[in-house]
Amino acid sequence: HRDLHSFPTRRSSDLLAIQHGEAIFSLSASFQLAQRGLEHSEPMPADVPDPESLPDIGARVAAGEDAGWMGGVPRPLDLRFVEKPLWSGSRSEATTKSQRVWMRADGVLPDDHLLHQCMLTYASDLTLVGSVVARHDLTATAEVQMASLDHAVWFHCGFRADEWLLYEVYSPVASGSRGLATGRFFRQDGALVATTVQEGLVRVADG
Repeated sequence: HRDLHSFPTRRSSDLLAIQHGEAIFSLSASFQLAQRGLEHSEPMPADVPDPESLPDIGARVAAGEDAGWMGGVPRPLDLRFVEKPLWSGSRSEATTKSQRVWMRADGVLPDDHLLHQCMLTYASDLTLVGSVVARHDLTATAEVQMASLDHAVWFHCGFRADEWLLYEVYSPVASGSRGLATGRFFRQDGALVATTVQEGLVRVADG
């Protein structure tokens, strides 16, 4: 796209996903040289319990909570939900609050910052569009079709994806079967390390 000295932008034709003959994914990425400048950030939520005090997915299932779609897929991440997950049978109320989950890679990763960014990018998609559903009074058994339409991630400072990160997600608006969701990743020391935005298809089955 452009080749500015400090902020080059690249679009790769190799990173194009095709499904049933249609392009469903393309990637545009921008980069920058390390620089110094003005610094500020939003504070990390103050009322969040320590991740070690919260049950992981396996503990929730052992306690009788249905794991929903997460029960049928590999879990490379250790996820500790602060609020009751959407798939929890005991959750049915709508909320205007953000949804929060502690997460980290389930193992030690190599010292490759790009790998850690890739892991965070992967993890950012797991609960983001679910914040749209959380705003509504739907039971765990409601048939909701969800799919990502676009997804953006901005990295602000260094982090390790194999150390605890708090992911806070919130949906400010939904209409016309589309929902907008925003997310923020914090290190345990309170630093805001990444921001995400996603627009998704969110459609509830009739009846």
